[in-house]
Amino acid sequence: MVSARRLLGRLAYGTRYDRVPWGQRVYVRPGERLIREAQWRWRLRKAPVMPLEDYQFDLPLQEIEEFLGCMMCGDERQQPLFQPTGGGKWRYRVVRCPSCGFLYRNPNVRPERLGDLYATGYSKFLTGKYAANRQRRYNLTMQAFSPILDAGEGRRLLDFGCGAGLFLELAEQRGFDAYGVDLSPDSVSQANARLTKARAFFGAPEDVPEIAGGGFDVITLWSVLAHLPRPLDDFARFRELLAPGGVLLILTVNARSLLLKAYGSAWSGFTKNHLMFYSSDTLPTLLRRTGFAGVGYAPHYGDTIEAGTSRLPDPLRERLRRTVEATDGGNMMRAMAFADDAAISRWGGALKVDRLRDTPASAPLESAGH
Repeated sequence: MVSARRLLGRLAYGTRYDRVPWGQRVYVRPGERLIREAQWRWRLRKAPVMPLEDYQFDLPLQEIEEFLGCMMCGDERQQPLFQPTGGGKWRYRVVRCPSCGFLYRNPNVRPERLGDLYATGYSKFLTGKYAANRQRRYNLTMQAFSPILDAGEGRRLLDFGCGAGLFLELAEQRGFDAYGVDLSPDSVSQANARLTKARAFFGAPEDVPEIAGGGFDVITLWSVLAHLPRPLDDFARFRELLAPGGVLLILTVNARSLLLKAYGSAWSGFTKNHLMFYSSDTLPTLLRRTGFAGVGYAPHYGDTIEAGTSRLPDPLRERLRRTVEATDGGNMMRAMAFADDAAISRWGGALKVDRLRDTPASAPLESAGH
């Protein structure tokens, strides 16, 4: 049965674009980029802005939740935009900061209750259908940032939120001295059963002696950033764990995505356990405030497009490339953060690196939004 959205697409564009993966159609169909951008501007114009006390009035608050102001700039005003739902099994609200544009779930999950989201059943999700193409995605992202992750001999790597160890297995094969941490005990057990030399641990980095001492050349966050309720605290810790010349790789859903502007609350980036949503407009604030020296990005054209399993005619492939690079960078954001100038000098040559304002890694962080 043809969905209403697909039917509207066919009425507007015919069947020419049916073979284009759905996640890339908004980038290649003529005029759609302009339509979606106008749609987004209209949404922002009509959405009210209100004080936090007015926003939270009469909203239900679950036991594991709390109300927040903006984690990036501290503004407590709220601009409600979305109410994602998961087939009636879950629902939450997403607001926008009217000052810096940061998108986040509000109410959000209290940090001490974050483990509740992963205590049971999460390892089954990570090793089920979701995992089928994960290692392909890892490889494509590592290729996009080549040569930073090409060879691991003599280099330490920490995979934060390692899940069932699918990336640690690749890191092990590339020669990294690899470690992982995760909040799902079942996932950690599965990871260690999969690994030969690398090791996964349950808990936080500071709780594991092998990790707490730092000295890591690479830290990776594969689809983890959106799950962090206190990103300033976490990124300050990542900066401390990095060795001089170290890098931090981030893959996360992209809050500038044309798909978000097109589908709103039905956007694929709004999932049950996602708490905060970043873009190249807001990620630099997080990195700057936690002591990183620079950040570079690699466009994401879509896994099947990059892997060659979805074959587009050359004109559509070129249109996709131009639109992604000229607008949002793709539905997923791939970023490489550099700990210091030495990291930029060594690894930043193939990227356009945006240098961030100098902030000593040991400088105390101001509390924002809580």
